[in-house]
Amino acid sequence: MKNKETIFFEKPYHYINRELSWLDFNSRVQDEAANPDNPLFERMKFLSIVSTNLDEFFMVRVASLRDQVNAGYKGVDPSGLRPRKQLELLTTKIREQIDKSYAICNEQIIPELRQCGIYFIRKEEVTQRQSAYLDDLFESQIYPVLTPMAVDGSRHFPLLLNKSLNIAVLLEGKEEGEIDFATVQIPAMLPRTVEVPSEQAGVHTFMMLEEVISRYLYRLFAGRRILSHQEYRITRNADLTIEEEEAADLLKEIEKSLRKRKWGAVIRLEVPSRYDERILKILEKALEVTEDEVYFIDGALNLDFFMKRLYSIEGYDEMRYAPFTAALPKELENGEDIFDAIKKKDIFFYHPYESFDPIVRFVQQAASDPDVLAIKQTLYRVSGHSPIVAALAQAAEAGKQVTVLLEIKARFDEENNIQWGKCLEQAGCHVVYGLVGLKTHSKITLVVRREGGNICRYIHLATGNYNDVTAKVYTDMGILSVNHDLCEDGGNFFNMLTGYCDTPEMKRLIYAPHQLRDGVLRCIRRETENARRGLKAAIDAKMNSLVDEEVIAALYEASRAGVKIRLMVRGICCLRPHVPDLSENIEVRSIVGRFLEHARIFYFENNGDSQLYLSSADWMNRNLDRRVELMFPVLDADVRDKVLSILRLQFRDNAKAWTMFEDGHYERVRIAEGEEKFNSQEYLAAMASRAAEEQ
Repeated sequence: MKNKETIFFEKPYHYINRELSWLDFNSRVQDEAANPDNPLFERMKFLSIVSTNLDEFFMVRVASLRDQVNAGYKGVDPSGLRPRKQLELLTTKIREQIDKSYAICNEQIIPELRQCGIYFIRKEEVTQRQSAYLDDLFESQIYPVLTPMAVDGSRHFPLLLNKSLNIAVLLEGKEEGEIDFATVQIPAMLPRTVEVPSEQAGVHTFMMLEEVISRYLYRLFAGRRILSHQEYRITRNADLTIEEEEAADLLKEIEKSLRKRKWGAVIRLEVPSRYDERILKILEKALEVTEDEVYFIDGALNLDFFMKRLYSIEGYDEMRYAPFTAALPKELENGEDIFDAIKKKDIFFYHPYESFDPIVRFVQQAASDPDVLAIKQTLYRVSGHSPIVAALAQAAEAGKQVTVLLEIKARFDEENNIQWGKCLEQAGCHVVYGLVGLKTHSKITLVVRREGGNICRYIHLATGNYNDVTAKVYTDMGILSVNHDLCEDGGNFFNMLTGYCDTPEMKRLIYAPHQLRDGVLRCIRRETENARRGLKAAIDAKMNSLVDEEVIAALYEASRAGVKIRLMVRGICCLRPHVPDLSENIEVRSIVGRFLEHARIFYFENNGDSQLYLSSADWMNRNLDRRVELMFPVLDADVRDKVLSILRLQFRDNAKAWTMFEDGHYERVRIAEGEEKFNSQEYLAAMASRAAEEQ
């Protein structure tokens, strides 16, 4: 593995800070919330995503930088920035982003919701009929759940849950001039928005839960005069530190760390822009936050309620994206036995345009088929009611050998995965809870089946998780195959994960952390040498993030040699394109639209003998060095044509695509004169619906 301290660049300018690049990505999501071409409810949803994205960014990335500053670390990142300077730049940019989100909310989303008959009211706007309804609702469903917490000499400031929304209350003290403080946590288990009776038919009227509770604060502090109250929200450091090498039981260590996550140091305090100075001073002292950790919000604190509650209101279909029907691959459209179909040829899937159901059926059929002897699978993130996990449990209960490598260090899914792991163990599965020092991020399933007197293996390799829910909104690719080399490599790969075998030699699969970095660099450098020799050379690469310094340096060298490089990077991109004498031959685009672009595709021209790979890994340090990942070749000619066709469609996109400029900023791809607008995602969704109708 490479020396992490090495910086491969002539100037720090040649590398864009990853945190600032991530904020640029969130800004592109935010622009979709303001884009009038998107249906109103979808814009509302994008605004929620911006808010939840920022939550995670604070809990992990900002928290990490704060820890570095507090520890006195003064090293620079590859862009030449020290932690303190990064925090300064991030804080400025985050404040601008938050202000823009609430401007979009207050000036566009809420007024347009009113035009559609959806209103938000304040407590002073409540009618007599609505008041009676709220009286009953509060007494029967809200009041019993609330717990006012006084703070005084005998009662300390309570430990507040991460991402909790609260109401701070100032009360007149018993002695003249005395002020008492109390806090009330808004119950997270209750709906954040409360629908109240409307005075007009066809109109939906809502109040925020915190607004309802504030209306009845007098009930919580009977006999006391309330001087002031205001909402506030906290975000805590949730970047888990796990001493894996010293942990006797990794599962117990993760469970212990999860409990700590709830009570990490507060790194953000959100308060209304019209705040009470007295309350703010109390909160800053009690929560130990500095002035630069306080964010003033012009509206409801945290906008995720748009997606959690309002998006699903019935009767507003025209305000959402038009539905589409996922198709089946042609090889499966006649309902053929899935094992028989795979034996005929490799079957390619492009979710969500093609249904995820056959992947579920592949595991379910393996579980129920008496000829299947073993199932081996890696799981990173699965849904709350995963049919795949249920099928694996069924297979084990039927006596099959079931091995599951379940990654319990998948951030913010740890608790969910631990529960699934225990369920699988109880069913008789062999469960491996990840590997010490590494996250297992590869997506692979191997089924071993007895056919006559022979053993046949079937393999599924993919770019995305075995999650039937996210498969409807993430674009991912996968292949079902009986290719001998792929299946043999798959068997060796699982033996490496579960046993003590040496690092295996692979015929087709390339895996991290032992081979993938060298494999990627070898492919890039081969294109560089071909260009220098006057041979055909080109690279097309699609991924979520491009961060790794060594890979970026190799791409710069390839560009200098004349290799034409097209990059489709959805999120973070630390490479700087179009720099004279460095990256003149590199183009960077990003698609942000209806679906989250998640597939990783890598194409290398190789002087006409081109190579095409799919992968679970981005070109990031963590994927290449600290995760178990897979990159696999596309061997079937028909599948290869499909993947390349999809890649060409995406580089044609001029509706949802952005292009990156030398200074690091992004602009929407400009539509040339006479050129038609082309949205690759909507085109593929329409094609899928058409194919589904014909099936």
